[in-house]
Amino acid sequence: MAGAGPALAGRGLHKRFRIKGVAAPVRALDDVSLEVPAGSLTALVGPDGAGKTTLLRLAAGLMRADEGALQVLGIDVAQDPQAVQDRISYMPQRFGLYEDLSVQENLDLYADLHGVGRAARQERYARLMAMTDLGRFTARPAGKLSGGMKQKLGLACTLVRSPALLLLDEPTVGVDPLSRRELWEIVQQLVDEEHLSVIVSTAYLDEAERCAQVFVLHGGRLIAQGPPGEIRDNARDLCFVTTPPAGTAPRTLQARLLDAPAVIIDAVPQGGEVRFIRRPDAPAGAVDALLAGAPAQPVAARLEDGFMVLLRAQQAAAAAQPQPAMQPAAAAQEVVIEVKELVRKFGDFTAVASTSFDVRRGEIFGLLGPNGAGKTTTFRMLCGLLPASSGFLQVAGVNLRTARAQARARIGYVSQKFALYGNLTVAENLQFFGGAYGLRGDRLDDRIRTVLRQFDLVGQESATSGQLPGGFKQRLAMATGLLHEPEILFLDEPTSGTDPLARREFWRRITALAAGGVTVIITTHFMEEAEYCDRIVIQDAGKLLAIGTPREVRVQAGSAADSRLSMEDAFIDIVTQAREAGRRAAPAARDRAPGAPLQGPQGASA
Repeated sequence: MAGAGPALAGRGLHKRFRIKGVAAPVRALDDVSLEVPAGSLTALVGPDGAGKTTLLRLAAGLMRADEGALQVLGIDVAQDPQAVQDRISYMPQRFGLYEDLSVQENLDLYADLHGVGRAARQERYARLMAMTDLGRFTARPAGKLSGGMKQKLGLACTLVRSPALLLLDEPTVGVDPLSRRELWEIVQQLVDEEHLSVIVSTAYLDEAERCAQVFVLHGGRLIAQGPPGEIRDNARDLCFVTTPPAGTAPRTLQARLLDAPAVIIDAVPQGGEVRFIRRPDAPAGAVDALLAGAPAQPVAARLEDGFMVLLRAQQAAAAAQPQPAMQPAAAAQEVVIEVKELVRKFGDFTAVASTSFDVRRGEIFGLLGPNGAGKTTTFRMLCGLLPASSGFLQVAGVNLRTARAQARARIGYVSQKFALYGNLTVAENLQFFGGAYGLRGDRLDDRIRTVLRQFDLVGQESATSGQLPGGFKQRLAMATGLLHEPEILFLDEPTSGTDPLARREFWRRITALAAGGVTVIITTHFMEEAEYCDRIVIQDAGKLLAIGTPREVRVQAGSAADSRLSMEDAFIDIVTQAREAGRRAAPAARDRAPGAPLQGPQGASA
């Protein structure tokens, strides 16, 4: 519950870490002072390695600051961390559910750990089950839940006792838009009804926009704070949208704008258009020259726009990130992936049902769907990690049902979870995976030098990869996946948990690869990233619900052809409509079950 004083008050906080292979200690927090009001929803935002998780772990009493003072709920956390832990709940990025235990058993375990009495827990369980809609699944093993349901169960376990302060570290990473919306409704309900103090770190700026207070961290320093409106004001009167000329993909125009940092602060595809932020001191006519005559309309600034203005200023004060050169667009329409009536079953469960599509050379093709929709199963079949139960699947001219190993030599793969060797250095990982791809001698050395430069990893060669910040891990994973210059690149939620700045840099590289003829297959829960794709597929319950260009999918969702409907809204509309149709069809299907007579009027057999 809200108290008289602030929920958290820090003064002059410093925290440093040493990473093996890196001479200077990493400054995770550098002279941070802040005050978080009680009874409200507060966001911590910033790039990878900004210090968000470190600050939450200090607040939870899991580590101590090297310098400075920190009070949580009026308690000096360094002097009495147990007293703080008795009054707060903390949900880390990787919350520890026991996957072999049922939903109810997980709740009981955490209630036991927190000493919640039998009477109190029953009342609490009823409320949590109603809030999370998990009451129907109490007997289901946690490992059988979808990603979104697991996150809701993790939140429920965190809240088995009623805390005075809730700390959430990126609670919606890897969660689809529907589940993400549900999680935020739960958190907002807790704030509104229980006056709970909540501090959340997030990579989603639309989530931070919901909060009363936003703290922006960069390189361990606090660079801005205040209500979302104050952060938005950094981009006031600087934001515009433009429609790319006919024949120009939004991502191509975006790349052109981003390659003019003296004129443009930021640019991102949005609803078939490109949203951009011009520099206030941009030379007269410079924006018009970049747009090649395409008209631009002013739009109101968002929190993300203000955030990007702040981060670009910090980036410019350090050193601009090198951008890959754009290559001539590949004109070939050669089909490099062909899928016909693809099916994958696990026992009696059909994960993918009769899916068909093709992908052309140089295309960026997106696989979208809620958690548990079947997109990851489809993805794993496409890159040869999982055999199909039936159907035809050909990748790079090779039939994957008969020659998976042959196809793998022509593809690159970057998994959602960091799958490299955490105890090896950056250079050792590149050496190992280069050898696994058949690279040797001068050729391997040349490719390692190239990807180190391409992904801005020069100077990190001796760093132990498992200790790198998330953004560096992602760049290393991309570097290893591209060492052997594959024809087709598979990316499984590669930007999960990364901030907007890192996502811009990632997609700038992907745009350049596609322009050079590399085919890219990507899964993502960031619906804005579907705008970078030439075509997308939306799946749910193993079935293909939509396929086409982002514009075609928005139209299918019910928008007019010229509508600016967001891809997230289109995605939610398509999935919701399909689920409602399925629920309506289910009773009729049960009535027509094998062995049951068809019923005519008055119950007579037809």
